[in-house]
Amino acid sequence: MISEERYEFTATAKKRLIITLLVGVVLSVLGYFTLGSGDHGSGHGGDDHAEVVENGHGEEPYSAEEHGESDEHGEEEAHHGSSPSVKRLLSNLWINNVFFAGLAIIGVFFFAIQYASQAGWSAGLKRIPFAFGSWLPIAFVLMLVVFMVGGHDLFHWIHADLYAAEGGDDIVKGKAPYFFWPLEGGAFPLFWVGRLVIFFAVWYLLFRKLRSLAFSEDIEGGTTKWYKLRSTSAIFLVFFAVSSSMAAWDWIMSIDVHWFSTMFGWYAFASWWVAGLALSLFIVVMLKDKGLLSVVNENHIHDLGKFVFAFTIFWTYIWFSQFLLIYYAHIPEETVYFLDRWKDDHYAPVFYLNLIINFFFPFLVLMTRDAKRHTRILKVVCPAVVFGHWLDFYLMISPGTVGDNGGFGFLEIGLILVYVSAFLYVTFNALSKAPLFAKNHPMLKESLHHHI
Repeated sequence: MISEERYEFTATAKKRLIITLLVGVVLSVLGYFTLGSGDHGSGHGGDDHAEVVENGHGEEPYSAEEHGESDEHGEEEAHHGSSPSVKRLLSNLWINNVFFAGLAIIGVFFFAIQYASQAGWSAGLKRIPFAFGSWLPIAFVLMLVVFMVGGHDLFHWIHADLYAAEGGDDIVKGKAPYFFWPLEGGAFPLFWVGRLVIFFAVWYLLFRKLRSLAFSEDIEGGTTKWYKLRSTSAIFLVFFAVSSSMAAWDWIMSIDVHWFSTMFGWYAFASWWVAGLALSLFIVVMLKDKGLLSVVNENHIHDLGKFVFAFTIFWTYIWFSQFLLIYYAHIPEETVYFLDRWKDDHYAPVFYLNLIINFFFPFLVLMTRDAKRHTRILKVVCPAVVFGHWLDFYLMISPGTVGDNGGFGFLEIGLILVYVSAFLYVTFNALSKAPLFAKNHPMLKESLHHHI
């Protein structure tokens, strides 16, 4: 007879997370005011943008004027845009919002794909990543508030003068319906905001439905709830396949509005997915250390380790494919995306660190069978991978929002601590509300005898 296990979210654990959050707040405030004392201007204009490309290729530059970004627009931004410190704060808020919203939805994705594929091995651990989904409503509020407050500083396409009949930006005008439909370009981005609301609403409703069915399965047993979980999971996966890519286009790719990649949806998904797997494995290992998850053995941990290893290679494959296709084509308006990250002194170190920490380090360390089972190794690799993919989103977002005013200091460290502690608090609180695994799951016996 398998006994029920519950996680107790102790007062000590809560206190540690709250202290971490407060330390993050202090560092964030310190970092922000340190930046504020050094403000000398606002943003980076089209001329800087053109110069980077010209220096990178040594050929005909991709200039702002060619695409309707007039000097007058650059001057207007300089006078009416927010200060560099405000833009950097908004950029970091957006990076963390997007990253942790992705972790939340990836947790639900992991849970759903186990039911849809009729997987039995994961019966004892799939509620760990599923708890990430409790962050979804918080992520929605944070993203909507930051967009409403700072969207004008984060997204270039919001500026109304880009859609002027004369002197506007022809490329951005062509994309106006995607942002503003049914309104005119430069009005309120109803279509963009509508998608954000719909995505979170459907994700959260399906998450609630899956959670209700999963908890009912604990009580009733049998296969009735399992079949309902399977069909609901299939619905979620179909919606996720479309919405996750569109969310990546909306929340990240549209920041660099003149640039696009047909692989970007896959690229963002791969980064979210690897980070979610690494965080799930780390929490599973920590719970095992506390004497919980008795139904999880070294074979399950090995499987999760293989997932982290394999999808690290998958992320690198997508990264290299996107880089190769764009850079080999040598089209200035496409290669500028990489040049802004590869050649700029602010981002070049992070560009190379991104590859080291997200590919070479986990690939080399997790290559052997024993490494995927050794919890001491996993306790080092998993947090490194999660942080590495935060850096990946930093590289996706920061160059397009703050440009040459980017950097990594107290503000970035502080906000990471704030979001990590808040995210883990919500996750552990959700885990404490129900058993860690469904003792009446029809495939739990298969999981108990899982061996590789």
